[in-house]
Amino acid sequence: MLSRIDLRGRTTTPAQLRAVVPRAEMDVDAALHQVRPIVEAVAARGVEAALEYTEKFDGARPASVRVPASAISSALASLDPAVREALEEVITRTRRVHADQRRTDTTTQVVPGGTVTEKWVPVGRVGLYAPGGLAMYPSTVVMNVVPAQIAGVESLVVCSPPQAEFGGLPHPAILAAAALLGVDEVWALGGAQAQALMAYGGVDTDGGELAPVDVVTGPGNIYVAAAKRLLRGLIGIDAEAGPTEIAILADSTADPVHVAADLISQAEHDPLAASVLVTDSVELADAVDVELERQISATKHVERIRTALGGKQSGVVLVSSVDEGVRVVNAYAAEHLEIQTQDAREVAGRIRSAGAIFVGAYSPVSLGDYCAGSNHVLPTGGCARHSSGLSVQTFLRGIHVIDYSEEALREVADKVVVLANAEDLPAHGQAVTARFSR
Repeated sequence: MLSRIDLRGRTTTPAQLRAVVPRAEMDVDAALHQVRPIVEAVAARGVEAALEYTEKFDGARPASVRVPASAISSALASLDPAVREALEEVITRTRRVHADQRRTDTTTQVVPGGTVTEKWVPVGRVGLYAPGGLAMYPSTVVMNVVPAQIAGVESLVVCSPPQAEFGGLPHPAILAAAALLGVDEVWALGGAQAQALMAYGGVDTDGGELAPVDVVTGPGNIYVAAAKRLLRGLIGIDAEAGPTEIAILADSTADPVHVAADLISQAEHDPLAASVLVTDSVELADAVDVELERQISATKHVERIRTALGGKQSGVVLVSSVDEGVRVVNAYAAEHLEIQTQDAREVAGRIRSAGAIFVGAYSPVSLGDYCAGSNHVLPTGGCARHSSGLSVQTFLRGIHVIDYSEEALREVADKVVVLANAEDLPAHGQAVTARFSR
């Protein structure tokens, strides 16, 4: 089922590896011309334009953008008890992990009387997007809200597309997750228009203020990514998320049943999802193909999975050794990377580029999606080479506070003047000497 790329015996550079390993394509630039009029319309006409596009694209027009508090509490009251219990466990574990990420202020005494403090300050208001396309994701609400709360963000809004079958409100599970987290502001809005309204703010249909945000986070489709690109600068963004992806580095010790199940689990997300197996064992690759055929027929989303696994973004990469496999997956920089090899922990320690690393047979990506305590909002499309997943740090700004006494400044004044003159900026030096010339 999976196409194969044979790298055994080949000498490849990192650039060649990036080019040859299967990757989902997402041309954000191509979507910009479709998204720009939406963003500009929302900037000019606010809620009216946002609701017009929502009705056009989502087939629902909520009475107001902000979801009534009664609808949020009602969604929690009617939530399946088993789902509630599971979400509460996700929240507990995610809070436990993210609580240890909070940075503390650090003060360095550079010289007597001269200090520099790095102070960590949360952004004032954030918009957290939970998509609602092929699936709905209450778990994504948790993954966005928890780190923002732990960072100390004082104001946040969860934004999710309205659903016609639920009277123009977001999916009840989204609302229930918000309620469990103590979030009382939810907007029924999706797509590019949601990103634009979060950035610009507006006045709701009932006259209530919809305050703009400083940062927007959360995954979405190509139009969400294009809107984020257009709005970046006016707001901060976490990433331009592309189709989800899994890479599995495995050797002959891996169980083909596990490997096949994990490849299928990511293919279930989207026809564009990427599932890549990197292995030095042809026997494992053959066994995984057999398992894929057996397991896919028993899944709910058969066509979606077959499309994803049969696409050019998915495949098997054959390598000469696990060491060569490490080179391949480091070049690929997968959103999710599983290590199913002998000495999996040692191999995982050599990984330098991945959104998240799942070590051994009993740490599947599905665990990270929900109950590991880690965050599942991760860099895609190779961006793990330079970017991190969502965390408490996403919502913090480091500010340097410089505090020098008169004597501490006097001590270094001549150095400032020399460097200012060397850069032909004499007024910089004069700003220092003026303090001692009277």
